[in-house]
Amino acid sequence: MSTEHPRIHLRCLIVDDEPNAVNLLEMFIQQNTSWDLLAKCYDAREALAFLKTHTVDLIFLDINMPHLTGMEMAALLPPATRIVFTTAYSEFAAESYGFPTIDYLLKPITLKRFYTALQKIETYFSRPDHQPGAAQQPASSPSNAIPQPPAGHLPSLPEDEYFFVKSGRALQKILLKDILYFEGEKEYVRVVTPVHKLLVYRRLKDIEEQLSASFARVHNSYIVNIARLESIRDNQVFVGGKQIPISEKFREAFMNRIKERVF
Repeated sequence: MSTEHPRIHLRCLIVDDEPNAVNLLEMFIQQNTSWDLLAKCYDAREALAFLKTHTVDLIFLDINMPHLTGMEMAALLPPATRIVFTTAYSEFAAESYGFPTIDYLLKPITLKRFYTALQKIETYFSRPDHQPGAAQQPASSPSNAIPQPPAGHLPSLPEDEYFFVKSGRALQKILLKDILYFEGEKEYVRVVTPVHKLLVYRRLKDIEEQLSASFARVHNSYIVNIARLESIRDNQVFVGGKQIPISEKFREAFMNRIKERVF
């Protein structure tokens, strides 16, 4: 098998929480390509932070990772970034092609299988309309983030209001009244409805300022839809089958609102 370096020059990134998998991919890339491996990230949040100041052409992206999965991260990537998913589970293959995916590698990845992916990647980036380096400037935020109004101009959204969240190649319409809760994680918020869990690039505080009176902050990481609550017990609320803590910081204000509805 030839070890000649391909002529295609790419900027790539490895995102995987398994050090052995990262080391193997790094070795394959260094020994068999002329690509620039810009970084190795062991967490999706670390990778997204890196991508705020760096532009890459290709990401080798693990699917099963803590905090943010590979699928959730993929939904936040700039549109020009191409993905090779890496995972030990075959059941995500069909879903992966809802993103700009070039290949899907099952672990443990062999050199023979890596070469097959290499040929697909070279073929893709050899096309005139897919030349690497087309996106020169790193995005200040992921391309599918909900546009953020200027500070001081955050209108409240009425109950029948809706917005769209990018999920793969689709824009998913979400009715505000259908939302069970918002879960914040640093600069990202997971929007949870009975049928969707979608990640958006926004801070929980910014979203809170736009919500109607039906929503209440119960924790630094959670805003709940009071109209969708199932029960409240001790220092917990239950919504959509999830148990959410009420922190001391928000308990008094939250319970004062609940008392208005107690018979």
